[in-house]
Amino acid sequence: MFKDYLKEKKDMIETALMEELNKLTYPEVIAEGMKYAVLNGGKRLRPILLLMTLELLQKDIRKGLHIGGAIEMIHSYSLVHDDLPALDNDDYRRGKLTTHKKFGEAEGILIGDALLTHAFAILSEKREGISAEDLLEIVNLTSRYAGVNGMIGGQMIDIESEGKKIDFETLKYIHANKTGKLIRLPIEIGCVLGRCSKDEREILVKYSELIGLGFQIKDDILDVEGDFEKLGKPVGSDIELEKSTYPSIFGMTKAKELLEKTIIEAKDILIENFGYERSKRFLDLADYIGYRES
Repeated sequence: MFKDYLKEKKDMIETALMEELNKLTYPEVIAEGMKYAVLNGGKRLRPILLLMTLELLQKDIRKGLHIGGAIEMIHSYSLVHDDLPALDNDDYRRGKLTTHKKFGEAEGILIGDALLTHAFAILSEKREGISAEDLLEIVNLTSRYAGVNGMIGGQMIDIESEGKKIDFETLKYIHANKTGKLIRLPIEIGCVLGRCSKDEREILVKYSELIGLGFQIKDDILDVEGDFEKLGKPVGSDIELEKSTYPSIFGMTKAKELLEKTIIEAKDILIENFGYERSKRFLDLADYIGYRES
């Protein structure tokens, strides 16, 4: 069962995360807040993608555990800041109070900052079996994909687009960067650690772009049709903030058709290049992303 596989990998990632977070004790509110923000029931999709890539390339997945944990810290920091009053102003995340609601707004800002900066300390730490050259490329990829030419750039255009009717190219830019780059990142890091060929890397990057798009389309759909008990956060926030989404631009039926087409394309590109058996986990993941309820 794929859910059992995901749980096994999630447990491995969370063990590595706890190992890193338990080293932090002071200031207490920052240490406690970082644990609260990270260890709150997330799917761990991004670090799992790193482990899956290493598996596909037949490499030791232990190389990716702490690096995957660092990616999860960056993802968690982005959620902490997204939830702040100046941005999405959310009270709940994964069924629990958002970090700023639990600890305070100023504390929430600093907890997010701490997660981001500490992630780079973990990423740059010399580890057995990973060369300095590979670490440098990993840090460079992470800073670019999490920054102005990636997640932050997408978030900025997303904010500027609230209450406006935007074209499809702008919507694609928002989602390719705000969501897609941090899904592409662990796959590319897996390619660096796994020393795959240029052709293999291009195929895996294309897959990552497609599932990143699928993930965002599904998120847009769930914001309209989702259930608070399953999502752990209120639905309808995109409508409230007057955000352009796939359902708002294309209508719900077309958005669902586009989601299905994207998932099929992601699966096909791997089957054609790696074969069904070798690609099985990635095919299961594509279906999981396209048909999830949370």
